[in-house]
Amino acid sequence: MGGGFAGVQLIKNLDKKLFDILLIDKINHHQFQPLFYQVAASQLEPASISFPLRNIFKYKKNLQIRLAELLSINSSANTIETSTGVFHYDFLVLAVGCTTNFFGNETIRQHSFTLKTTNDAIEIRNHILQTFEDIISAEEKDKAALLNLTIVGAGPTGVELAGAFAEIKKDILPKDYPGINFAQFNINLIEGSKDTLNSMSELAKKTSRKYLEEMGVHIITETFVKNYDGLTLELNNGNTIQSKTVIWAAGVIGNKIDGLSTTVMKQGNRITVNRNNLVAETQNIYAIGDIALMETPKYPKGHPQLANVAINQAKNLARNLKRQENNILQKEFEYTDLGSMATIGRNKAVVDLPFYHFKGYFAWLVWMFLHLMLILSVRNKLIIFINWVWAYFTKDTSLRLILNQKK
Repeated sequence: MGGGFAGVQLIKNLDKKLFDILLIDKINHHQFQPLFYQVAASQLEPASISFPLRNIFKYKKNLQIRLAELLSINSSANTIETSTGVFHYDFLVLAVGCTTNFFGNETIRQHSFTLKTTNDAIEIRNHILQTFEDIISAEEKDKAALLNLTIVGAGPTGVELAGAFAEIKKDILPKDYPGINFAQFNINLIEGSKDTLNSMSELAKKTSRKYLEEMGVHIITETFVKNYDGLTLELNNGNTIQSKTVIWAAGVIGNKIDGLSTTVMKQGNRITVNRNNLVAETQNIYAIGDIALMETPKYPKGHPQLANVAINQAKNLARNLKRQENNILQKEFEYTDLGSMATIGRNKAVVDLPFYHFKGYFAWLVWMFLHLMLILSVRNKLIIFINWVWAYFTKDTSLRLILNQKK
């Protein structure tokens, strides 16, 4: 279940002589989430970071693909119910990932944007561009809310979004909209903890904040959002912000799965698994990636919800399933942290390696190289690289299309 980083890697590494594979996902493509923010900011086309599952696996003769949504699991009958019917399994692997966490606030969920899918990124791009079209003809009393873009959550997604919008505010949008005074366009970044990139090193925290403030981003830390009705953003310190654009990047929660025992579900809707990714209280159900909660000596509270963890868990599970079929002792999983990184903008990035932290132009080059290497196809690597080079030298892109669907 699921064609994200974990699901794709599992399929690539499963022994084709031993297993017939059924991949079920509700969308027909793999999404490269680390670059969603560039689609939202009109810096990349969605097709550059979206990979049709049937094309990825066109040479996999032991694989079938179904577009469907998981409804429930019947572990006693070894079946799952989906939106297109019931399927039997010998082994079930849950790689369904996470969704945005609104902490139970339905009003915020209804009125804010999220960035968890390619479609989310396209919706943000459409909305931002349409907002500037609206500003031109808006009455003066309505312009303040249109000129406030607010991002909630200063983790990597929030920081990278804020940096990308700050760059197009400076270099691109004034050329497209000469009638708008962009000095009045505010980018607000709200964070509950005291730092941006709070899970990274002190260097990353201080540097990211310094970069963003130099780029004109208004950073509000140690502050939580109480409510948002589509116009007024209420903060826990009593202040309000008038904003027609709020992007919620303040946390994730596991996608809900019916049919598993409530005792295996932990905080954040993560599923308790052992060191082989076997779901607690089951014999043949596995969970990998963001949805899995595996406690180890190095990570007593579970592994970080990162693509690299998902990829390595998938590879280890593929090997273990082969070992199990061949009656060989399985290998327990442990994650070796190779570091983390975030980019704030042109020539601005921070990289945390296990024994070394650095920032600036070289960190930005490392960030670009490693992300290019993770892109699935050579063609897409080339397209993205050309886009980046073109944007670097021209400070422009030609991707500012409003593609709204009419109902």
